[in-house]
Amino acid sequence: MESVVTLSAGDAGELLTLQRAAYVTEARAHDDLNLPPLVQSFDELTAELSRADVVAFGLRDEADRLVAAVRVHMLPATTRAAELGRLIVAPDMQGRGLGSRLLELVEGSLSDEVIVLQLFTGERSLGNLRLYARFGFQETHRTPTPGGYALVHMSKRIR
Repeated sequence: MESVVTLSAGDAGELLTLQRAAYVTEARAHDDLNLPPLVQSFDELTAELSRADVVAFGLRDEADRLVAAVRVHMLPATTRAAELGRLIVAPDMQGRGLGSRLLELVEGSLSDEVIVLQLFTGERSLGNLRLYARFGFQETHRTPTPGGYALVHMSKRIR
């Protein structure tokens, strides 16, 4: 069973490696090698993980390898919302429930002030769309990208 860890700026290198490996499938599905997770730099990720309004969780296997991760950006208190981002699972570990486990972890960790959890994913990310729908997320709108596909924005009321 994978152990849950909170990730920090010191984990940026390992997280960036996992992020790039996980997003290759998304890049292929959307015919876009310039997806932000693929072009994010080490310094950008380190800065993101250092922010007080960002919490990152990971799952490590028995060999202490980071096999899944997710980041949560706490939006301004007036919105009472948080944005889930970069839910990633190592390609060799997909289909084992790790994404579901991370979603449950995020929902259980949010403060009582947060009542809405939002996210977005590419319209061709069919597995992600199914996963999010299974967890009660509903599409709110779509935004076009320069790559010729749309981002599907979803939200879920958690309280």
